[in-house]
Amino acid sequence: MSPMTTTPEKTVRPEPGRSFVDRYFKITERGSTVGREVRGGLVTFFAMSYIIILNPLILGGVPDMNGETLGGPDGMAKIAAVTALVAGLLTIAMGVVANFPLALAAGLGINALIAYQVVGAGNVTWADAMGLVVIEGIIILVLVLTGFREAVFRAVPVELKTAISVGIGLFIAFVGFVNGGFVSPGGGTPLELGASGSLAGWPVLVFVIGLALAIVLSVRKVRGALLIAIAAATVLAVILESTLSIGTSSEDNPTGWHLNAPAVPDSLVAVPDFSLLGQFSLLGSFERIGAVAVVLLVFSLLLADFFDTMGTMVAVGGEAGLLDEEGNPPNTRRILVVDSVAAIAGGAASVSSNTSYVESATGVGEGARTGLASVVTGCAFLLSTFLAPLVGLVPEEAATPALVFVGFLMMTQVTGIRWTDWEIAIPAFLTIVLMPFTYSISVGLGAGFIAFVLIKVAVGKARAIHPLMWLAAAMFVVYFTIGPIENLLGVNL
Repeated sequence: MSPMTTTPEKTVRPEPGRSFVDRYFKITERGSTVGREVRGGLVTFFAMSYIIILNPLILGGVPDMNGETLGGPDGMAKIAAVTALVAGLLTIAMGVVANFPLALAAGLGINALIAYQVVGAGNVTWADAMGLVVIEGIIILVLVLTGFREAVFRAVPVELKTAISVGIGLFIAFVGFVNGGFVSPGGGTPLELGASGSLAGWPVLVFVIGLALAIVLSVRKVRGALLIAIAAATVLAVILESTLSIGTSSEDNPTGWHLNAPAVPDSLVAVPDFSLLGQFSLLGSFERIGAVAVVLLVFSLLLADFFDTMGTMVAVGGEAGLLDEEGNPPNTRRILVVDSVAAIAGGAASVSSNTSYVESATGVGEGARTGLASVVTGCAFLLSTFLAPLVGLVPEEAATPALVFVGFLMMTQVTGIRWTDWEIAIPAFLTIVLMPFTYSISVGLGAGFIAFVLIKVAVGKARAIHPLMWLAAAMFVVYFTIGPIENLLGVNL
C-alpha cells in the first residue's frame, strides 16, 4: 500500500513520530484514530455478541446417532465458552495478520446445517460432523494458498461487487428489523409489523428508541453514536426487565425479549470450560455415511464459506473506503487465509466453522478502518469467556438498531451500479434482493453470477465472460440443485 491512502473521510499523509500501533495498523494513513478504532471494535462486538448465546442454542439441543448432545449435560455453557474463545483468537488474527476491520465467529447457517441436516439425520456423531467442517476448512485453505479463491474473487465484475455490498446492507438491515421485533412472520402474509400487525411490547420499544437515538446522534455527527445508542438502549432494557419482569419470547409471551432477557446477573464472572477443544473425528463420517455423501456435504459447506466471505469483505471494505478501483480490499489473500484457518479452527474446537461477520460493518460505521478494531473486538470476545453473564445483559433489541443504520450506509453504494445497462443491472438486482428474501448471502451471490453468465451468452458476449465466472456459475447451479442430486444418487444424508 502506498504511504498515502484515500478514504471517504480525507486523505492523510503519514507523519514522523507516530506510535508503533499507529504505524503497524496504518491508522493515520487510513484517516482514523485509535479512539475510533476502539469504539468501532466495541460496536462490532456488541453487534455480534449474540452468537455466544445463539450458537449453543443451535448446536446444543440436537442429539447425534448415539443420543448424545454436544458437550453433554453442561454442553450449553461449554459451547458458549469455546464459541467466544475461537471468535476472539481468530478475530485478533484477522486484525494483526490482515489489518482489516473484520471480525469472525461461528457462522450462522453453517451451524444450523451441521446441527439439523448432518447430525439431526441420526447417522453421525458430533465428532464426525465437526470433522467434516475441518475437511472443508482445509480445502478452502488450499484454494487460498494456490491463489484460486482470490482469482475467482477478482474475476467478479466490479459493479457486481458493488451489488454484493448493497445486498448485504439490505440483508443486515432486514436481520436487524427481524431480531429487533419490528418485523415478524405474518398470519396471512410472509411478514408483518411487530408481533401481530402492531408495535406491541416493551422490547420493541427499546429497539425503536435505540434506532431513533442512533439516527439522531449520527445525523448530529456525535462521536460514538452507535455505541452510545447500544449502551443507552441496554440500560433502558435492564430497567424495564427489572421492574416489569418481561421475560423471553414464547407462545405464551409473544412480546417478550427475542433471545435473552437483560436481567442483572448474580455474578459477573464465570470460569469457562474449554473441554470441547479437539473433540472431532476427521474421517469418521466416511465410515458411517460413505464417500459420496461426505463429498456432497463438504461441497455445501465449502460453497457457503467460499463466497460468503468474499461478499462480506467487499461490503465492509466498501463501507470503509478501502477498496481499489477493481473493488478489491487490501491484503485480500491474508484476509482469506485467516478466514480459511477460522473454518478449520471452528471445526477442531467443536463449535462449527468460523467465518467473517457482516456485523463488522457496524464498527466501520462507527469509524473503524484498520485491524486494530478487530483486535479490540477479539479481546472483548476473550474477556466474554469469563464475563458471559455480563455479555448476556445486552439484549438483541438493544444491539440490532446498529445493524439497521449500517444497512442504510451500505445501501448508499447503489448509485455505483449502471441501472440503465440491463446486462449488469439485472444480475445486480437479483444479487441485492435475494440476499434478504432468502436470508442467505450465498443465494444472492449465486443468482447474480448465474444471471450474469446467462445474459452475456444471450446477447452474444460469451467471450467477455471470465472463465472463473463460468466455473462459479456452474458451482452455484449444483449448489441450488443439491437436493435433487442427492435423490438422483440415492444418497441418504
